Amino acid sequence: MTQSTLKQKVARLRQAYAPHEHRPLGGYLAAMGTYAGVTASIAALAKATGRPVPERPAAADVVLLGIATHKLSRLLSKDAVTSPLRAPFTRYDRPTGSGEVMEQVRDSGSSTRHAIGELLSCPFCLAVWVATGLTGGLVLAPRLTRLVATALTAVAASDFLQMGYAVAQRAAEGGRQD
Repeated sequence: MTQSTLKQKVARLRQAYAPHEHRPLGGYLAAMGTYAGVTASIAALAKATGRPVPERPAAADVVLLGIATHKLSRLLSKDAVTSPLRAPFTRYDRPTGSGEVMEQVRDSGSSTRHAIGELLSCPFCLAVWVATGLTGGLVLAPRLTRLVATALTAVAASDFLQMGYAVAQRAAEGGRQD
């Protein structure tokens, strides 16, 4: 099958799938292919290096990686400081508080660019990739991965404490009788 025939089939599928809205199915296919390649590479590297893959990950590692995945996904997809990483694929919309920004996906006609923009601006979408990377890291470099995950988990805990403090402070100021 030639590349132009494949593109035509994807275009027909996209039109049948969402006739009134642009959905970058070709970009999604590219993202899924990349994800499958990254996952296969991690598995091949684990096998080539002889790293043992745990039959059942420890509950503490699951919790640690879960919280670290949450924090790193939000950091990469929403943090104002990481916006230069997303800028080629998104457009700034507005601040949303707590150092985060809302961005819109750039739709420049490239389904791959659109799909990457959606991935990079969605913490839920990005979490799959982050969790895969951290899990691969747990197999390939467990000490370093646990150290990084611990730092990300500490930052996530700090974020929640900062937000709780701000809520308590507003409540205290609102109930003040001067």
